[in-house]
Amino acid sequence: MDTGILILRLLVGLLVAGHGVQKISSHLGGRGLEGGTEEFRADGFRGGVLTALAAGGGQIGSGLLLAAGLLTPLAATGAIGVMTVALTVKWRHGLWVQNDGYEYPLVLIGTAAALAATGPGAWSLDAVLGLTPYPLWWAALALAAGLGSGLLTRLVLHRQTAAVPHATAPGGH
Repeated sequence: MDTGILILRLLVGLLVAGHGVQKISSHLGGRGLEGGTEEFRADGFRGGVLTALAAGGGQIGSGLLLAAGLLTPLAATGAIGVMTVALTVKWRHGLWVQNDGYEYPLVLIGTAAALAATGPGAWSLDAVLGLTPYPLWWAALALAAGLGSGLLTRLVLHRQTAAVPHATAPGGH
């Protein structure tokens, strides 16, 4: 069981961290901080560079903590939060990723929540430091705080688009 949890932590943690690196640099196929800023603006978010830095930093930090199995409930909260924001961006496209849907963020949210519930396993820094096992209520707290912070971020930073009146052709209705 510990081997499976280690593999899962490394896979998900490093992917989440790598996604953050792409938001703020040209490494791993990223478009640099300017590209990350443009992506957030195109998705309707305020804040520009600060938004990209906060999202990228949150993904890097939570991803590395998950991969290391350090402060696992906190790491899961961070990953759930940033992936909840991503889910809200993709929501209008439906579930499936081939339609630019929210399938991938949902899988990462579920995996982070599962890691908060199972704990990081014996091969983790939490275990080395004697922080495990975490009580199960930590998983519920991580999920609630992650979802709440992601939704609050969306609410606070996303610009409301004004309704655009429909143009009518001359003589039309």
